[in-house]
Amino acid sequence: MAGEREVDVRRLGHTDYAKIELLMRELQQQRLQNEIPDTILICSHPEIVTIGPAARRDKVVVPSDYPTTDVDRGGGITWHGPGQLVVYPIIKWDLEGEANVKHITSKLEQWVISSLAILDVEARTDERMQGVWVQGAKIGSVGLAFRKWVSRHGFTINFATPKGRVEALDGCGLSAGTTTSLDRLGFEMAADEITEALLLSMQDSINRLDAKS
Repeated sequence: MAGEREVDVRRLGHTDYAKIELLMRELQQQRLQNEIPDTILICSHPEIVTIGPAARRDKVVVPSDYPTTDVDRGGGITWHGPGQLVVYPIIKWDLEGEANVKHITSKLEQWVISSLAILDVEARTDERMQGVWVQGAKIGSVGLAFRKWVSRHGFTINFATPKGRVEALDGCGLSAGTTTSLDRLGFEMAADEITEALLLSMQDSINRLDAKS
């Protein structure tokens, strides 16, 4: 199916991960039943490290001073906390160019890259791991879970995280210090600026229109 589709954008502020995880499951079921349109949640979380199946398989060790929770999305470990924007697309991926998980992941990465370009940040992908990279450092992760091509989970953008917290973690295949935050690379910006850039580039990047615009 070609074309574009309206999306309900919900800005949820700073919210506990467990509450959002439950909401994502409820919305995914509603989207499967066509009870709601494509929906995007934008928020941040108190500090927590989510541990995906790859990290559990590889026995990745998270230091004991980090709160953790197991999740069912693709990927390894992902730090969440203050100074990070999190975007969860509860989307039915059946438009043109959305034929498989790789294409969908690439769309989300390019959406972030296009949005950061609006803010004069040159971002790109990297063969080391999916996600978004700036100046050779990883500043954003992507990890999804699907049910009949409706997604849960999503992506992160680190813009002003507490110094040393995300840097201290070893990811799957990435050494500590590879992941960082935009402010450490010389880019100062606020969550609202990134959100507005995402909304500006959403139509061109993922063929979704903000229903409220």
